[in-house]
Amino acid sequence: MNKVSRSILFATIVGTTSLIAFAQAPISKPLATPPPAANTAEIISRDRDLVETPITVKTPEKVVEKPVATPGVGELMERIKRLEAGQTSTYDEKQKRLLLNLDILTRAEQRSESLRKQLFEMIEKENTVRSRLDQLEFESRPEVIERALQLNGSMKPEDVRDNRRKSLNAEKANLNSLLTEIQSSRASLNLNFMKAEQMVELLRVKLEKDITDSFLKDEPDLRDPAS
Repeated sequence: MNKVSRSILFATIVGTTSLIAFAQAPISKPLATPPPAANTAEIISRDRDLVETPITVKTPEKVVEKPVATPGVGELMERIKRLEAGQTSTYDEKQKRLLLNLDILTRAEQRSESLRKQLFEMIEKENTVRSRLDQLEFESRPEVIERALQLNGSMKPEDVRDNRRKSLNAEKANLNSLLTEIQSSRASLNLNFMKAEQMVELLRVKLEKDITDSFLKDEPDLRDPAS
């Protein structure tokens, strides 16, 4: 009886001691899992749903800067030659324009001179017709006609007198008509002559100005050395 009691008591003591030791043992905490990085992409396997499409990444091409070509001596000389050629061409064009204006002025002067001659001829014709009309007016007087009849003598003086008077009147009518035409032509010629003279004067002034501008402004060799 005493052995059984001791065995039970020993077992009770051992069990109590184990419980106390277990209660005092520290409890291990689970290790904290670090949160995933913000810039880390979470990959979820979806092999069953989607087929991954390969992504082609284009590499930017390198831009190669071309070196700026510096003009050499030869190229500069070519540019100078082209500029000189352009100046020569401009000078030639000015000379051609001057020659053209000179030709126009010459033709205008010739036309003016021709109109002047025609005007003088018309004035001479007008004077001739006027002189003849004055003479006919004198011959148409009755005393002059009578004197002519006495000098010539006639068996029918009345008929001769009438015929003479008719002849003089007809000639006077023709000369008066001619005088009217001459006066009209002279007035037209005079107007054209005045216009031609004005045109000649304008062309002469313009040509002189162009010559002055061309040879005194554009040509340095012709300028005054002191200027």
